Amino acid sequence: MLVVNEHLSIPEEELDVSFARSGGPGGQNVNKVSSKVVLRFDVTRSPTLSEEQRKRILLRLANRIDGDGILMVTAQEHRSQPLNREAATARLAVLLAQALKVQRKRVKTRVPKAAVERRLDGKRIQSRKKSDRRWRADE
Repeated sequence: MLVVNEHLSIPEEELDVSFARSGGPGGQNVNKVSSKVVLRFDVTRSPTLSEEQRKRILLRLANRIDGDGILMVTAQEHRSQPLNREAATARLAVLLAQALKVQRKRVKTRVPKAAVERRLDGKRIQSRKKSDRRWRADE
């Protein structure tokens, strides 16, 4: 079970895990061991997600979901397959939790009148300072 938050847990059966050879440094280990983990989660066909959760995930993670509605997460930072699998599942849980978080509405506020007055007073003072520096032909 992949626990995303207190309202959502995804069964392991819904996650498609595959392995591939990892790139980068690592010597002979890279050539022999498939330590890279590719984790796929089908957002559009998941029976665990409610319709509201599905819409929110599809909207917020649109750039990470392919045309078939599959969210793909990879991990290859560790040299062992089990550690990469843990990293990929943790990354998926964090992505889903952030996508499902309900954002609070922004409360509109106004600039206080005193702040507007202070700003305008400062502008007037600066204007006077600069006009006093100007050379006048009539003096």
